[in-house]
Amino acid sequence: MSAAFNLEISALRGQYLAGTLTPSALVEQLDARIGKDDPRHIWIRRLTRDEMLVYAHKLESRDPASLPLYGIPFAIKDNIDLAGIPTTAACPDYAYTPQTSASVVQKLIDAGAIPVGKTNLDQFATGLVGTRSPYGACRNSIDPDYISGGSSAGSAVAVALGMASFSLGTDTAGSGRVPAAFNNLVGHKPSCGLLSTSGVVPACRTLDCVSIFARNAADAATVLEVAQGFDAADPYSRRALPGRVLPGGSFRFGVPHDGQLEFFANPETPGLFRAAVERLRSLGGVAVSIDFTPFLETARLLYEGPWVAERYAAIREFIESKPDALFPVTRQIIVGATRFSAADTYAALYRLKALQRRTEMVWDEIDVLLTPTAGTIYTVAEVEAEPVRCNSNLGYYTNFMNLLDLCAVAVPAGFQSNRLPFGVTLCAPAYSDAMLLELAGLLE
Repeated sequence: MSAAFNLEISALRGQYLAGTLTPSALVEQLDARIGKDDPRHIWIRRLTRDEMLVYAHKLESRDPASLPLYGIPFAIKDNIDLAGIPTTAACPDYAYTPQTSASVVQKLIDAGAIPVGKTNLDQFATGLVGTRSPYGACRNSIDPDYISGGSSAGSAVAVALGMASFSLGTDTAGSGRVPAAFNNLVGHKPSCGLLSTSGVVPACRTLDCVSIFARNAADAATVLEVAQGFDAADPYSRRALPGRVLPGGSFRFGVPHDGQLEFFANPETPGLFRAAVERLRSLGGVAVSIDFTPFLETARLLYEGPWVAERYAAIREFIESKPDALFPVTRQIIVGATRFSAADTYAALYRLKALQRRTEMVWDEIDVLLTPTAGTIYTVAEVEAEPVRCNSNLGYYTNFMNLLDLCAVAVPAGFQSNRLPFGVTLCAPAYSDAMLLELAGLLE
């Protein structure tokens, strides 16, 4: 993104306040910049110039200082409703056109943000790769031979390529963090229930989060401040509680034992992770080696246990009436959930409760946990050859997060020799969002 077309929130806000830019002018520039071609399969439905101008014109009678996101363009994962625009969840036969926007989208529009379009995703948000879509495999923003990460694939690539200032994704198993790592972005997975999921096509309703992609931690924090809030219409919405703050002086950050770190034969990412550890130390952090076993055991529950049946429940009527409408890998995963019984579910819940108790003790020793976001990255060809194995590897550091009621932020942490980025994740117990974004800003 050139300096002349800087979409960071502070840069745009400065121009609006100075009177050197209007929302309509921004829309004209953005529409021309994005163009009509979509070789990376970012969009499912991009708004037209005229559709974006409707939002821009409404703003131009307002004082830019009166709205925190005045004229800020954003992209929306296409499992989140935008009024008047079809929601597909990357399944054409499932598509419907909502009359109202999702609660979180409406909050952003009310704060002055301008929607740019609906982005591509792993169908029904089932995947961490970005390739499981009939709209085409979304391609990495730096090297299109590589995956974008998913399921919030297009949302990440749109921001990375300067097509939006920020975007909304969802994150049940890592979908708001893995694409951030693969496209050199900040990806914030808020505390469960902090952002409303009303108007979001569910994946696992008890675990789903709306997530935020941004160029930097400050922009993510600005969006979070606007987007959060209790929503009585969402049964899983929660009122925010006081969270952890960084202690004065030094802080303690956990790192998995060396034998528990997994980089899947990537020769470069271990060194990049060690550099991130040293960077945290330089900021006053004290590294504490922790036993990562209960986190890994929890992660395996998400797809190997009955939580995958929530994905079946979410679209049960549709999948039973139109099973062939699903992408083949997506259908294989979701239909496989029917093997679980009610007794299996209770057994898994008991196991999760025990793992939650074991991990609670870790937070007596540390303030935050640091891990890679993903140990490696794959080409599109590698994922197409082994879709389940590659996807499973990408969830190694992410799948436990919502089951353990943690919040997290993925942060860029350097580049491999092939120019592809590497990212790390900071996580902490629920409601520590502000602390994590503060630390992410220092780590950037």
